[in-house]
Amino acid sequence: MPPSPFSIPKRKIDPARRPGRKPDNTPDDNDRIEIGPTPLAYEEWAAAGLECPDLQAMRRLRWERLTAAIVERDLAGLLMYDPMNVRYATDTTHMQLWAAHNPFRACLLLADGHMVLWEYGGLPHLSEYNPLVGEVRGGGSFFYFSTGARTDEKAALFAADIDALMREHTGGNRRLAVDKIQIAGLRALDRLGIEVHEGEEVAEKTRAIKGPDEVRAMRCAMWACEQSITKMREAAAPGVTENDVWAELHKENIRRGGEWIETRILSSGPRTNPWFQECGPRIIGNNELLAFDTDMIGCYGMCADISRTWFIGDGRPTNTQRHLHAVAYQHIMANMEILKPGVSFRELSEGGHLLPAEYVPQRYGSKYHGVGLCDEWPAIKYPEDWESKGYDGVLVPGMVLCVEAYIGEVGGKDGVKLEDQVLITETGFENLTNCPFDDRLTG
Repeated sequence: MPPSPFSIPKRKIDPARRPGRKPDNTPDDNDRIEIGPTPLAYEEWAAAGLECPDLQAMRRLRWERLTAAIVERDLAGLLMYDPMNVRYATDTTHMQLWAAHNPFRACLLLADGHMVLWEYGGLPHLSEYNPLVGEVRGGGSFFYFSTGARTDEKAALFAADIDALMREHTGGNRRLAVDKIQIAGLRALDRLGIEVHEGEEVAEKTRAIKGPDEVRAMRCAMWACEQSITKMREAAAPGVTENDVWAELHKENIRRGGEWIETRILSSGPRTNPWFQECGPRIIGNNELLAFDTDMIGCYGMCADISRTWFIGDGRPTNTQRHLHAVAYQHIMANMEILKPGVSFRELSEGGHLLPAEYVPQRYGSKYHGVGLCDEWPAIKYPEDWESKGYDGVLVPGMVLCVEAYIGEVGGKDGVKLEDQVLITETGFENLTNCPFDDRLTG
């Protein structure tokens, strides 16, 4: 009988040592390797009446759904290098940002459910807490810094590992989906007669639909993000730098067990128009706008993607500032109202609130986008961009979308960015965002 994918050989965790359980059904062990929320986060969630996810159930459901996606496509397996996909499959982390540009971790999920993780140095203890990881190996990296002139050699050894695992677990099926792989690895797989298929589609479509515990995890991450935004708001004042405000978001995210922030999109005053300027040493002036986009990878690795624009100062917003905010608010609220299962991406693109002509040239890159462990499929474009960039699909329950807007006129002094995160339910939608808008701009 083949080994169970739920077992780990040579366990290093003493089974006689039975710590209590945290609210998310993980060991309450102060010395554990698994990262997770801090006592502050658990306290805040309890006070807010939020239910934590059952991480054991969440991991199993992800494993089941990803395995089913592989089987449905008649694939032998899915090879993943993207840190987000490795996280989804294994719920393990290791130097995620470093892995994003130095692909040293790989995960192979085979059609029979057997999962292999290639870890830094082949270290098994970093993933022992998840019994769905069937085995841990080393030797999955062949980027130039790591292997130099031996890159082709190391890639060939890795491909041979993949070949052997496919033959052992899936017989004659030579169809392998791969999300991202370097040139040497792709050529090595080709030489062995392995049919390489598109793996990003498999992972993105699977990740797009959230299970109940993923939704609970996202609610918790969103709440933690909103407490972090509160600290940002307290720090935002004339005379401080943009970086001073942004640093609060980083600090408070980490204090609660969050992980990192993918961008640093925050700007003030004239830097709010045009959009996408990153925060820097600019000193915030009196009676200026400050706008930001969190892009936060928070607790449980879930993305909390919220945008707000605030008036900073002791005066009153100008009519123009209030008008920009009103248009942005109307845009996201009206576009939220048309969200429900069965609606096509094209209908979403063409429906809802249409931007006034003066704001179309500087429209945001997407009208809606999926979100989970990060910004995910789909990206639903504005009607002006449909022919060149759009693609169709249909909303289903369990998807989570961000609804957003940037409102700023070409050459204008100010711009406003707003964004809420929304769950598609069986009958419509639920706004997961509780972060208040600036009442001086909305009142």
